[in-house]
Amino acid sequence: MVTIPATGHYTIAKAMAPHLKDGQIIVLNPGRTGGALEVYETLRRFGCYKAVTVAEAQTFIYACRATGPNSARIFSVKHEVALAAMPVVATRRVIRLLSGAYPQFIPAKNVIETSINNFGAIFHPAPTLLNSGHIERGQTFEYYLEGITPSIGQMLERLDAERLKVAKALGVRAISAREWLEESYGAKGNTIYEAIQNNPAYKGLTAPNGLNTRYIYEDVPCSLVPIASLAQHLGIETPAIDTIIRLANMMTGRNFWEEGRTVEKLGLKGLTVAEIHQLVQTGNIETRPVESEGVVA
Repeated sequence: MVTIPATGHYTIAKAMAPHLKDGQIIVLNPGRTGGALEVYETLRRFGCYKAVTVAEAQTFIYACRATGPNSARIFSVKHEVALAAMPVVATRRVIRLLSGAYPQFIPAKNVIETSINNFGAIFHPAPTLLNSGHIERGQTFEYYLEGITPSIGQMLERLDAERLKVAKALGVRAISAREWLEESYGAKGNTIYEAIQNNPAYKGLTAPNGLNTRYIYEDVPCSLVPIASLAQHLGIETPAIDTIIRLANMMTGRNFWEEGRTVEKLGLKGLTVAEIHQLVQTGNIETRPVESEGVVA
């Protein structure tokens, strides 16, 4: 069970590659966008061709905050969390093995579906960047209930609409962020803003203490960039998503387009939609040899 930030998935996959054995299961909790694909591609890149299952949760199962180096406060546990595996045939087995500890996991169609339904992409970078003045002044405020105002909610609606357009082009089932809030927390509303205001699970969740937060450094390169890269691969324009990525680049001095997960890093470059589905369905990449950068002992 891998619960590190998604920015570490490549590094941990590289470290695991020489040691994995047939039949082992890796669960990314969560994968963000493209986590399972990146780990699977990285294992192959470093010479691991063992029969390993790589699964990813669509989101982190807890609404929580770290309270110290070895402690955390869990505000709530999500009612259900979708999970999928590569290859797809292993999904139900993974869920069965996890069910004793985590009965909330339910099967998704595949890891494209869990990746595209990554709502951290919608709820994290934009509100953080658009509240940067308050955050940098050290003001304590409730991140969701106070930080997401009606106008910021409008921006989230735009981001979500572009995500749904990419999902449609990929041929995967996607739900809106508003629908997800109702499914996960029972929070209802006609808009994202209204649903958030009606979500008691978000009460007490305060904003980050500064801009050096995973809401930017994880969710821009590992959530927004892969969606934008997939969109470009499919010939879809994503002006709202691109705007938030550019804003993050300018405010941090980083280039998340280069750092982030692209179709190349996910092993999807040059693939048609049908071929992408074949890859996640079977895990078979034998027809696309990768240049090995390491050797499994």
